[in-house]
Amino acid sequence: IGNLKDTHLSNFFNRIAYRKGRSVAVSATARKLATILWNMLFKNQQYNPPTVYEYLDQKRKRKVRELQKQIANLDARMRKVQPS
Repeated sequence: IGNLKDTHLSNFFNRIAYRKGRSVAVSATARKLATILWNMLFKNQQYNPPTVYEYLDQKRKRKVRELQKQIANLDARMRKVQPS
C-alpha cells in the first residue's frame, strides 16, 4: 500500500511513516484495513473510500490544524522571550 500512488490508504501510510517510521506505519495501515474488512463482513457496510475532494478537504483541514498548533507554539515561545 505504501508504494501505491494517490490512494487514501497510501497517503495515510506515508504520513505515519514520515512521522513515526515505516514499521509503525505498516501496523497502523494493517489495523485500518482490518477495521474496514471487519465492518464489511460483520456489519454489512459497504466500503466507501473518500472521494478525491473529500480527501483534499481533510488534508486541508489537517494542514490548518497543524499550522494553528505551530502558531500557538511560536506565540508561547515569544511570550517567554519578551519581558512583561
